[in-house]
Amino acid sequence: MMKITENTRTLFPLWRLGFRPFFLGGAGFATLAILLWLAFLGGVLHWQPAGGMLAWHRHEMMFGFAAAIVAGFLLTAVQNWTATPGLTGRPLAVLAGIWLAGRLAWLLGAPLWLLVPVDVAFLPLAAIVVGRQIFSVKQIRNYPVPILLLLMTAANSVTLAGLVQGDDELQRQGVHAGLWLVAAMMGLIGGRVIPFFTQRGLMRKTQAPAIPALDRVAMGSAVLAAVLTAAGLSLTPSPWMAIVFAVMGISTLIRMARWQDRGIWGVPLLWSLHLAFLWLALAPLGMALWHLGIIDSLSLPLHALTIGAMGGLILAMIARVTLGHTGRPLQPPAAMSVAFIALNASALSRVMMSTGASSWLLWLSGALWILAFGLYLFYYARMLLEPRIDGMSG
Repeated sequence: MMKITENTRTLFPLWRLGFRPFFLGGAGFATLAILLWLAFLGGVLHWQPAGGMLAWHRHEMMFGFAAAIVAGFLLTAVQNWTATPGLTGRPLAVLAGIWLAGRLAWLLGAPLWLLVPVDVAFLPLAAIVVGRQIFSVKQIRNYPVPILLLLMTAANSVTLAGLVQGDDELQRQGVHAGLWLVAAMMGLIGGRVIPFFTQRGLMRKTQAPAIPALDRVAMGSAVLAAVLTAAGLSLTPSPWMAIVFAVMGISTLIRMARWQDRGIWGVPLLWSLHLAFLWLALAPLGMALWHLGIIDSLSLPLHALTIGAMGGLILAMIARVTLGHTGRPLQPPAAMSVAFIALNASALSRVMMSTGASSWLLWLSGALWILAFGLYLFYYARMLLEPRIDGMSG
């Protein structure tokens, strides 16, 4: 952690480190986007963004919401990883502006000649910023991070190509590939921080040692699933794809089982992370069952991934990272326990609805999602907009 400088002191707090604009923007967008989606499904909203409302919902929850949080986390973490200053000030504001411009271009149905370059620009720029810091100190263990960001750029490009061509199948391939790349990123980062946070949070003497081969299998299978999905090989049932997803799910379960400690259930910032990682294991196992024809709905494992794993890990991480990087004790507001419960209940409701249960579960899932991220915004927005309380930079 670096002492605040006079140059940094003159910056509006929002532009002092990457987590601030992207956690605020990402959480706000997550809340608004689902509210608009429910309004459309309920017949209240008749607006059609670029490609139609379904294409917008599918793309934006991945490349709008998730990409913002991933970028915010990495732009912040890379400063600690490399001991070099993170992106701040005007360059950070420009990057955040590019992300926002992409969201507006999709929602307002901008001409494709404008929408495509604006939307595709964000992820490679984030990869360049993060990669430059990592490569400058030759930090080999973090080389996969900018590579994953560039692969996410490629997945977004596939989606945008589908939008230009009016090809819904191609758009699905790109978005679904992006989701499994985010799963790989969650497995990479979560596999490092969850056992560490567990050991520190429970004041244990040691943490479960990593098994590099197991970690590589989990991440490699997720990347392979993404590549095969982008190539169009995962949207129809295949026993070969079932093997890929089963390997991912089983290896993720084994990793998670090695971190278990009964003490986590008394610490909201811990059990929320562990539950999200459980969803990250269940989602590919569900995909394996779908590819084998054992379950009928592809929506079931995909929403286990998007709401339970992605939404759950994001909410748990931003609740913790915001506290730590604003100089506060790692004691979230009591209402965040409600938010974590609501998020997991949202995932469960949407998965149950995918099995053919009553459609009211869809509305319940959406309402619980809005509640979860709304609570984060209510309690944390002020922290993101104010200077650190300890006088340090960031």
